[in-house]
Amino acid sequence: MIQNTEIIPSLYNATDNLVRQQFYIEGKDTIMGRTPEIRVKIQYSGQIISKFKSLFNKNLELFLNRKYHQFLKKFIKVSGITESLIEETYIELKSRFSRLEGNLSNSKESQVVLYTIFMGTIISKIREIHFENLLQIIRERIKRKNKDISELQIEKELGSLFQTNNENVSILYNLSYLYALADTYNYKQVKRVCRIQQTKYINKLIYLIQSRLQ
Repeated sequence: MIQNTEIIPSLYNATDNLVRQQFYIEGKDTIMGRTPEIRVKIQYSGQIISKFKSLFNKNLELFLNRKYHQFLKKFIKVSGITESLIEETYIELKSRFSRLEGNLSNSKESQVVLYTIFMGTIISKIREIHFENLLQIIRERIKRKNKDISELQIEKELGSLFQTNNENVSILYNLSYLYALADTYNYKQVKRVCRIQQTKYINKLIYLIQSRLQ
């Protein structure tokens, strides 16, 4: 049986990789899109991301002792995360883990796999909540400007932009993520910069979608 002290460095590494993957350029206070070619420098973003990583790392013992529900509850402090979402996520993860644990050994590698699933699920929930808020702004603004454009047409164009990894979508996705974390840790200046940048890329997407539907 592996000791917790043996696996914790691997979990620290997993935390670091998953939090900044296709999101943050280490040491440069820079948020990027899906690729580093499109990026936005935002002061103090590194501090915020370090605080978020710490939320995972300081509670690793709960994960290793399979106290998954208690671990999840630590994320109630994150902007947009509610008690009901925690409960839904716990049920979802419990089901996935029960299927997987029978096929995985008690090795360090297997624990890292489970932790990666756990972490990835939490991060995805945070991202989805805040990005959906921005998508709703895009939908509403397009409809206000052109009532002849249907919701189905808008969704089709958004879907096409997602599938082609449009650079405006990817950077907006990450700006919404940083905004959520800045709100969590009360970095007001970062929130302000995020809002300005979000507006910039929302405008670009609205223009792009409208031009494709004309």
